[in-house]
Amino acid sequence: MQEKDKNEQTSRVDVSQWHAGPGAFAALLVAIIFFSGLLVGIPGMPWLSAFDFTTLAGKFGTINELGKNNFVGVGGIGAKSGFLFALSLIPSVMFALGTIEVLEHYGAIKAAQKLLTPLLQPLLGLPGLTGISLITDLQSTDAGAALTKGLYDDGLISKKELIVMGAWQYSGAGMITNYFMIGSALFNVVTCSLMIPLLLIFIFKFIGAIFVRFVLNTVYKGDFENE
Repeated sequence: MQEKDKNEQTSRVDVSQWHAGPGAFAALLVAIIFFSGLLVGIPGMPWLSAFDFTTLAGKFGTINELGKNNFVGVGGIGAKSGFLFALSLIPSVMFALGTIEVLEHYGAIKAAQKLLTPLLQPLLGLPGLTGISLITDLQSTDAGAALTKGLYDDGLISKKELIVMGAWQYSGAGMITNYFMIGSALFNVVTCSLMIPLLLIFIFKFIGAIFVRFVLNTVYKGDFENE
């Protein structure tokens, strides 16, 4: 077990020497805007949503009863139903991974490492390169999880960092998409600004991840001594 942990530790890529030029920061800005949902719902400029990840990923049409069924049908149970649901996630996940590959080519990950580490390291103990995965999770839980797994498989984050990222993503997963799609049913009874609940969800994502980090550094500290 210890030998495996040592191998994982030595396989991690040294990102301290990464250089990020102006083009890399421009790619990072594109990634943040593209995955954050900032371009959706801007008054008077609906065409901007064409440059948003969720809009471009699209959705499946309906079958049989309009507005009630999609291609997976209703009433499915067992492994077949689960397989069809998993199949429905593939297009958005593959689209996100392909987009990140292009942005990474132009240095977006390197720029995120340089720019976001001073923010994420003291709060969550995470390197800045995890920023794009966290931002992606605000719209798509599946794409965010796929990007996070890629970082771990490439040796860019440790197991402890993976757990902290999972805690941040699991709390209020798909925050923007779910809030404006599912939460919109309650908008007419909300007595405060619609941004306040959204901001609270975002803050508590950090609080939950910080708590998990604290537990890992105290109760389960011995499990990560070899990292």
